[in-house]
Amino acid sequence: MKTKVLLASAVFMISAFAATGAQAGVDEAGAKNLLNENGCLNCHDVTKTKTARSYKKIAAERKGKPGAEAAIIKHLTQPSTVKIGEDMVDHPQVEADPAQVKNLVKWILSR
Repeated sequence: MKTKVLLASAVFMISAFAATGAQAGVDEAGAKNLLNENGCLNCHDVTKTKTARSYKKIAAERKGKPGAEAAIIKHLTQPSTVKIGEDMVDHPQVEADPAQVKNLVKWILSR
């Protein structure tokens, strides 16, 4: 009986660890702070489409695809345009050091 309880506990712990694995190593507070500092939440929301797509939708479209992280980093740090309604507008560049941007991208992809 003890073996079954220990085995069940081990399975539960492994499952719980695996479920949080996508967010492992992501500084949530740092990512959210960067979103606020750069005005990202003026157009984006975590779960709802505002002026721009939600981070959840972006993650669903990009998660698991080769080069997804690099593509988002490039979009956030280099001049680019996005379509808003019928207009093409400049997407603001994120002002932060590369480690902070990488953390933000990992946070986005973990939604």
